[in-house]
Amino acid sequence: MKKVGILVGREKTFPEALIRNINERGKGSVAAELITLGGIRHDAPPAYDLVIDRISHEVPFYRATLKRMALEGAIIMNNPFWWSADDKFFNYSLALKLGVAVPKTVLLPQKDYIAGITSESLRNLEFPLNWQAIIDYVGLPAFLKPFDGGGWKNVSKINSPEELIAEYDQTGTLCMTLQEAIDFDQFVRCYCIGQQEVMIMPYDPRKAYLSGEQYINDPNYLAPELSSRVVNDVRTLCSALGYDINTVEFAIKDGVPYAIDFMNPAPDAELQSVGAFYHEWVTEAVTNLVFKRLSETAERPRYRWDAFLNPAPVRIEAAASPQPAGQTIEPKAPTKKKTSVKSRSAGRKDQAKEASG
Repeated sequence: MKKVGILVGREKTFPEALIRNINERGKGSVAAELITLGGIRHDAPPAYDLVIDRISHEVPFYRATLKRMALEGAIIMNNPFWWSADDKFFNYSLALKLGVAVPKTVLLPQKDYIAGITSESLRNLEFPLNWQAIIDYVGLPAFLKPFDGGGWKNVSKINSPEELIAEYDQTGTLCMTLQEAIDFDQFVRCYCIGQQEVMIMPYDPRKAYLSGEQYINDPNYLAPELSSRVVNDVRTLCSALGYDINTVEFAIKDGVPYAIDFMNPAPDAELQSVGAFYHEWVTEAVTNLVFKRLSETAERPRYRWDAFLNPAPVRIEAAASPQPAGQTIEPKAPTKKKTSVKSRSAGRKDQAKEASG
């Protein structure tokens, strides 16, 4: 029997649905459960054949444990080595190389530094920083946000040079980016599972989290040509980044989809947040991916750091899905079971206040 472990944070309905789906389909040959971890021996074999990671980006103990499991041959989704090396500023630069539109973005030196870093340590930094040149390039309004953060934490909308300096002075040791604000006509968040299956979700980041108004099930939200481009860009980005589970957000202005966020390897899939249709779509898509990965022949291990990165990306023809709004897997009928969900972090609530970030 093959075992699947689920590593989770505060979410409830998605891991529960995933475990139920995997166990029903596995019929005793594949079993899924929540993982329980204690002290991890450096020579212990993994207890699971495959692990779905939803929280290690916030818990270093979990991240180190997953790397150990990968070393012993366990399949980890998403690959912890990719995620450890990634950051959003690199992603914006990579997107340009791939032909994906992104807003103008500038990486900023940190405001403060850890103990032991002195002025001599920073002799390579320009001082004072040419703020006017940065503003002239990015434009205002803009968004100040961490170069590798998530969950809308520490994100500020900047409307003036004075606001930029005031907000920057509060960032401490965080490394930040200043990014052009796209005054969008349309906005979508796209699930991408297995670097191939894409679900385009019309999404309004100005609505409050858990308001029931953020996600809209509208299969005609994007024109066919624009839908095709979005699907192609999603697959291109996720293939290049190596993520098996991810979301890509686009702020669409004058027919151009600008990718503003595509490092979301533990994307929200809670029933109360995304709604029954999208919740069940992503549950089914991830379940399919689990069984696909378990059926693949394992490669002989090579004990080099780079060997633990994902294998060759999925290569596909970039074309719009025949299903509505980029849908590639048909979800089950929505359930009627009532479910309560704990609130996300306060930083997430910034979505209700700002247009994009």
